[in-house]
Amino acid sequence: MKAAGPPPRQAFAALPGAELVCPGLAALEALAKDSRETPTTMPELPVEALLVAIGARRLRRAGVHVPDVPGLPKEPELALYDALSRQHADGAHSRYNALIRRLVRFERAVEALFARRAKATPQAR
Repeated sequence: MKAAGPPPRQAFAALPGAELVCPGLAALEALAKDSRETPTTMPELPVEALLVAIGARRLRRAGVHVPDVPGLPKEPELALYDALSRQHADGAHSRYNALIRRLVRFERAVEALFARRAKATPQAR
């Protein structure tokens, strides 16, 4: 029997933090497509895209397709904090921490989702 692939992105919609991660994934996909078609300088990234860039390694390890985008900040944590500082001034630190908490909740939930799917899929012997 064929192993199940990753769940469709719609399966992520009910997970905590999906309201941030799904738009971030979509923004990175659009940037990756644009960079293949017409390489230009990196535009200012949305907060959601920076958040996904922070969690990219763990998300990929869990089975989520996170597109490779040339020119992403080498330290997305700093880029996110800078963006939040411009938007929220005094509230940047608490907003940053809240966003990271949402990202971690999403990562844990998606890891659990993939683990459940793996257990439900019979392995070929």
